[in-house]
Amino acid sequence: MLADSLTACCRGARRALPIVLGYVPIGFAYGVLAGKSGLSEANTLLMSFIVFAGSAQFIAVGLFASGTGPAAVILTTFVVNLRHMLMAASLAPYLSGWKKRYLAFFSFELTDETFALHSSAAGKLNECRLEALSLNVTAQFSWVTGTALGLIASGLIGDIKPLGLDYALAAMFIGLLVGQCQSPVRIITAILSGIIATLLYLAGWHQFHIIVATIAGATLGLGVELWIKR
Repeated sequence: MLADSLTACCRGARRALPIVLGYVPIGFAYGVLAGKSGLSEANTLLMSFIVFAGSAQFIAVGLFASGTGPAAVILTTFVVNLRHMLMAASLAPYLSGWKKRYLAFFSFELTDETFALHSSAAGKLNECRLEALSLNVTAQFSWVTGTALGLIASGLIGDIKPLGLDYALAAMFIGLLVGQCQSPVRIITAILSGIIATLLYLAGWHQFHIIVATIAGATLGLGVELWIKR
């Protein structure tokens, strides 16, 4: 039993490696920016432990640095992370056999990247609980590690842009997306969703462009797949 549990945990950690490669440099960049914004080291690390939301943490640090009030910070980060409701709703049917304490822990560590990996094997979530939880824990551990390294280096680095760390998050998403594009319909759906998101962003929908593009692209992709199956 113990051997099976350890094997499942190792599988989850191994599946999380693509995320780790992206989270460490992005967490590093967050740690550097937070250190330079005046946020204390304790609060910077606590955000990575408690909040664990890359885009929300970057936005919050920027707002804190500009002197924005707590209410505006909370509201802004809430809107940015509304997409998590869609992700959780899509995985919920596959977690019906989980106890509430495991569901709470799983949902707390659910991110865009872990969702991409979980959704690719959603049908096995009920049977692979330890593997799924291990994947999430490994991802957050790498994020916290990157944050800690960034805090250490914040006094030594003047500008992170020449290092290309700001592209690491986009590169990680591209890698995860490629793994999901296993059919022409999915490829077209991904391209169309990207086009919609870009157009909405250019039109000024800076807070909702991802959510709207996701719903529109997923709806079209599902409709095409159902039509093909007929």
